[in-house]
Amino acid sequence: MGAVKVVRVVEKKQWREFLELPYWLYRGDPYWVPPLRMAVKDLLNTEKHPFFENAEMACFLAEEDGRTVGRIAAILDKNFNRFHEENLGFFGFLEMIDSQPVADALLREARYWLQQKQVRAIQGPMNPSTNYECGMLVEGFDSSPYVMMTYNPPYYAERMERAGWRTAKDLYAYTSNTSDVVMDKAMRVAKRALRERGVRVRPIDMKQFDEELDTVWNVYTSAWSRNWGFVPMTRKEFFTMAKDMKQILAPDFVLMGEVDGRVVGFALALPDINQALKRAGGNLFPFGLLKILYYQRLIKDIRVVALGVVEEFRTAGVAAGFYAALFEAARRLGYRNCEMSWVLEDNVLMNRSLEAIGAKRYKTYRIYEWN
Repeated sequence: MGAVKVVRVVEKKQWREFLELPYWLYRGDPYWVPPLRMAVKDLLNTEKHPFFENAEMACFLAEEDGRTVGRIAAILDKNFNRFHEENLGFFGFLEMIDSQPVADALLREARYWLQQKQVRAIQGPMNPSTNYECGMLVEGFDSSPYVMMTYNPPYYAERMERAGWRTAKDLYAYTSNTSDVVMDKAMRVAKRALRERGVRVRPIDMKQFDEELDTVWNVYTSAWSRNWGFVPMTRKEFFTMAKDMKQILAPDFVLMGEVDGRVVGFALALPDINQALKRAGGNLFPFGLLKILYYQRLIKDIRVVALGVVEEFRTAGVAAGFYAALFEAARRLGYRNCEMSWVLEDNVLMNRSLEAIGAKRYKTYRIYEWN
C-alpha cells in the first residue's frame, strides 16, 4: 500500500468524489441506507444551506495509490460557540476504508484546520451538528438505522480509539413494539398529571403550518437550551428543516402540549422513510421516486425524533403524556415498531422512563473528543 495523501476539496471532481464515496464503500452492505444524493448536496452547500450562515466547513479527501479511500469535514459552528460561550471545533461526514493510516491522516488534517481557528477541543462526528445526523455507531450493527440516524461499520470505533480519541458522550436508541409497550399504568399517571396541571395535548394544525412552526421553534429553543450538545437553530434553518420533513409528517405524530393556550412542549415522531429510501439507491430518477412513493405506503415503523418540555412543566407528566399519545396514535394507525432516539447516556429520568414502559436499548452512538 502506498502513502496516504489528504487533499482539500475545492474542485467539482473532488466534490463528486466526496459525495460518491459512501455509495461504493457500502456497496453490498445490507444495513446501509443510501441517502438521496440531492439531499446530501443541499446539506453540503456552504453557499445556500442556512446552517452555514453561522458556520465554516472545510472538506478533505484521503487518497491512496491513486484512489479515494476516505473523507472528512472540519466544522466551526459559530452558533454553538456563541450560545455556550465555548471554543469547540467539530468533525463530520467521516467515511473511510478499514485502514489506520487513512483514519490517522484524515483526523490529523481536520484537527490541523480547526487548530488554525484556535479551538480548544474537537468533537464529532456531527453531520454537521446535533440537529442533524450525529454520532458514530458503536453497538447495534445488525439492523438498518431509522430516519435521521447514522450507520457505519464496526471498525470505525477501533480506528478512532487507536487514533487517540476518547468518548465525550454516548447516545442511546431504544426500540419497542407498539403492542408490547407497558402503557396502562403510565397512561393513568400521565393523564392524571396532565389533568392536574391543565395540560392539553393536541396534534399540529397542518392548515396553520407556518404559525405552528413559529411556536414550536420558540419551545424548542427553550426546552433544549440546557441539553448537552444543544445547538440553537436560526428561524430560517429551523423552517428549512421542517419543510423538508413536511413531505413525510403525519399530524398525529406531531404533538403540542398547551396550558391556557400557551404551548409548553412538543413531540415529533416520523415514519421511518429509510425503509423506502433504501429501495431508491440514492436517486430520484429514473425510478427512485416511484420506488419511494410505493414503499412509503408500506412503512409501519416510526421514530420519536424529538420530545421536549419547558423547564417549569418537566415534572408535570407532560413527557409521559406525549409518549402515551404517540403510542395510542401508532396503534390506531397500524404502526408496529417504534424507535426512541437519541437519549443522552446521563439523562437518567428519560432512560428510566423508557425502560419502565418496556423499551429496550438496542443501539449506542458515540461522540468522540480530542483536546
